[in-house]
Amino acid sequence: MMRTIRIFDTTLRDGEQSPGASMNVQEKLALAKQLAKLGVDVIEAGFAFSSPGDFEAIRTIGGEVEGPIICSLARAREEDITRAWEALRDAPRKRIHTFHSTSDIHLKHQFRVTREEALRRSVEMVRLARSYVDDVEFSPMDATRTDIAFLCEVVEAVIEAGASTVNIPDTVGYAVPSEFGYLIKTLFEKVPNIQKAVIAVHCHNDLGLATANSLAAVLNGAGQIECTVNGIGERAGNCSMEEVVMALRTRRDVFRADTKIRTEEIMRTSKLVTKITGISVQPNKAIVGANAFAHESGIHQDGLLKEKSTYEIIRPESIGLRSAKLVLGKHSGRHAFKTRLKELGYVLNDEELNRAFEKFKRLADQKKEIFDEDVEALISEGVAKVPEYFRLADLHIISGLNQKPTAAVKLTVGDAVLDKIEYGDGPVDATYKAIVSLTGTRSKLLKFEVKGITGGTDAMGEVVISLEEDDRTVRGHGADTDIIVAAAKAFINALNKLEARRKQSS
Repeated sequence: MMRTIRIFDTTLRDGEQSPGASMNVQEKLALAKQLAKLGVDVIEAGFAFSSPGDFEAIRTIGGEVEGPIICSLARAREEDITRAWEALRDAPRKRIHTFHSTSDIHLKHQFRVTREEALRRSVEMVRLARSYVDDVEFSPMDATRTDIAFLCEVVEAVIEAGASTVNIPDTVGYAVPSEFGYLIKTLFEKVPNIQKAVIAVHCHNDLGLATANSLAAVLNGAGQIECTVNGIGERAGNCSMEEVVMALRTRRDVFRADTKIRTEEIMRTSKLVTKITGISVQPNKAIVGANAFAHESGIHQDGLLKEKSTYEIIRPESIGLRSAKLVLGKHSGRHAFKTRLKELGYVLNDEELNRAFEKFKRLADQKKEIFDEDVEALISEGVAKVPEYFRLADLHIISGLNQKPTAAVKLTVGDAVLDKIEYGDGPVDATYKAIVSLTGTRSKLLKFEVKGITGGTDAMGEVVISLEEDDRTVRGHGADTDIIVAAAKAFINALNKLEARRKQSS
């Protein structure tokens, strides 16, 4: 019989614990809506007690996102659980997820309590959570380093207290698949009331085994997998949602299980997480990496041309990728460009199409071949939703081995055209100093990232920056074959966002 495995997505909670991955309320809301479209069963929207921002994100998502269960994490403390309930109060479907460590190493060195005290506290807090909501999840933290007899005792007790889901976390990524599978199997054999709850697993990737451990748990009875998009999270990250979902889907013959995930939304979700967090996916990442469906070997290419199944176990279309049907270049016309945009999911009005097509033709004069990533960068950068109070009119750079970097920048600021020449430690520094002088911005540059969108010396370069001003943080994006121009566009894009926010709040 085919089982359905629940997908508990913790990108907004554990995923946000990746260094530099902090998200604001609106970013969390946008991602939560995409996760709902993806079809996850549970969204762990945050840790309500941890900050006002997390509380507001959980409350907002609970009120605006339909479909998945909305969950808040809470320590096994009364104030945490009450705060979680307050954040979730208006959500149609809600869950409180509470936890307490059970391993002797945690109880002795971190919590400084006995096993008996940990058990009592766990049961009391599950009961308290159950008095607020019908759906309660409990996690014995560091379960894989917990004495198995004590773990069985805790699992039995919290189920009796009202936990409908019990999550078995490999908190430090210590387990290997054979022993983790055996642990889940043992719980099903030793805990008499285990059929009254769903057994979940939450695996960290410290040894690169998070997905393998999660799949081993499914083979031994687990019914819920906790994971994140792109595998982001604390330290080395979590079980990767897209990997575990596609493993179950591709090898149903082995696992006799599947999920309700709409896999065609995987790539769109992955790209949104990258855009919001600024954390890029490595090219060789399974499922969503840039090279996951790229074949360079002549033998592979020959096999694929004859029969795709020779080297392709997953159809690119099944995760939301689209095979190239039109080769775009400088001789391509408006119709071909519009058709490719439609294939990529963009529908533009005539004015937006004309503006994007002009940028495309300029780029086509510089590149031999235009890739889908180039087109998407043009759209996201060229068809801006943010009003352009500041606009780059001209940029001229002087730089060299024995030349002090100089930037001559001309900006349109409102109705005025202003120009400035500045010097810097490098061409980007000089450019940014000129823009700061012309705009009067007091913002602080928090992050500056450069990456090539496509390969080759004529590749499009993308710059992503983070700016902070008056407790507001925004991200700016810019793309161009000239990386200095891309950097200037990213800075100006971020300044326009700050200006738009100022006008909205005034």
